[in-house]
Amino acid sequence: MRCPFCQHDDSRVLDSRVCEDGTAIRRRRQCPVCSSRFTTIERMQLTVLKRNGTEELFNREKVIAGVRKACKGRPVDDSDLAVLGQRVEDGLRARGMAAIPSDQIGVAILKPLRDLDPIAYLRFASVYRNYDSIDDFADEIDRLRDETANADDAETPVEDRYSTSSHQPLF
Repeated sequence: MRCPFCQHDDSRVLDSRVCEDGTAIRRRRQCPVCSSRFTTIERMQLTVLKRNGTEELFNREKVIAGVRKACKGRPVDDSDLAVLGQRVEDGLRARGMAAIPSDQIGVAILKPLRDLDPIAYLRFASVYRNYDSIDDFADEIDRLRDETANADDAETPVEDRYSTSSHQPLF
């Protein structure tokens, strides 16, 4: 690492620590020539492989901007979008790949967005998956309903699932 004070091409690492919730490493360094100390923060760069073959750095703000359009008029605030953006980026980093195909970013957005707001999810999915008929929307709504019903069943105790309100006390 080049010294920012004297421009010497080498430095010695004095201390390394994990920071930013484990996504980066903070290193305290010292230049052997001028003895100046400085800090660097290192993190893995995510690269997006575009459909046209070009590459660009992953930008969480682009993810948030795209999702913000789907959330327009919905009860979703900027902090919700920031959390969603972080979840998407964390999910992509967890894959352990330095280069992510752009279509995989859309896939990574779908689950956190569905959890955040089902209507915004439908809006985003309709553009991402190129819905071109009412049937596409109906199929997606049916899938959402099935998943919601399954999730509700998983949260409801088994004995409550089969009870009816018509039961009268025995005594």
